Amino acid sequence: MRNEFPVYDICEFSLNQQDDIIVSRFAIYLKNLKKLHFPHRHDFYHLILFTHGGGGFSIDFQNFSITPYQIYFMAPGQVHAWNFEGDMDGYVVNFSSKFFKSFLLKSDYLDQFLFFSGKVQESVISIPEDSRESITRLLEECVIEAEGDNHFKMDSIRVLILRLFMLVGNLTEKRGDQISNSYNITFLRNYEKLIDMNYLDLRLPKEYAALLYVTPNHLNALCNDVLGISAGEVIRNRIALEAKRMLINFSLTVKQIAYQLNFEDNSYFCKFFKKQTGLTPEAFRKQFNSANAAF
Repeated sequence: MRNEFPVYDICEFSLNQQDDIIVSRFAIYLKNLKKLHFPHRHDFYHLILFTHGGGGFSIDFQNFSITPYQIYFMAPGQVHAWNFEGDMDGYVVNFSSKFFKSFLLKSDYLDQFLFFSGKVQESVISIPEDSRESITRLLEECVIEAEGDNHFKMDSIRVLILRLFMLVGNLTEKRGDQISNSYNITFLRNYEKLIDMNYLDLRLPKEYAALLYVTPNHLNALCNDVLGISAGEVIRNRIALEAKRMLINFSLTVKQIAYQLNFEDNSYFCKFFKKQTGLTPEAFRKQFNSANAAF
């Protein structure tokens, strides 16, 4: 079993570019990487467009097969691993949380893009044939800018990446993933962001409803209508996800994880985790260790 579960800083992936941004063709990026421990987390945003190769990767314990012209996005904190087959190529972009903040008036601008929501089902996108050339061209321009020494290099890269986000964002809109009006979507994203910030201390929907200035019934109705689950289940799912992320750090005991997640005792945590996942914490660890052998 692994004794470490690393969280990588963007500087550890630096290819002599600015520490806040790394843009590269994927084949070159792989050759320059030091041996990584898998699975791992990043403290930065990460995206890869595959143009060649195969194999598989996982994000937050959900597995995907790699196909050409598939793009995946990761927000800071998500867990991932990969297992590549054949000659891999494509493009990779890593950027820190502050890379766009000095450039954009709206500090939360990236939050509008579903692929950075932290929801795995929104993070992996197959690029349709009629959009491949334009998206690939943008990433190629990013690489050329990154390798050059133009005075406005960093701002040029910011503009190109934002154009990429808009193109891909329009594709996700066309897929019809949004099943409610923009108010409901924005409201629920705010709810989920509040949970991300407070799930260790706030466990009841009524506590979040108060922060959002709505009634618990209204919050619950919106969650059921848009997400198909209750407001309480959204909170429990977030806690269970963090528990999974912590459980694959084998240097932590289950008791320590229960304490860090603010459960009253280990027994209560184990019951909660089994109810949410169908497995005890130890059974989850064994299952993960077996499944992760491929990575």
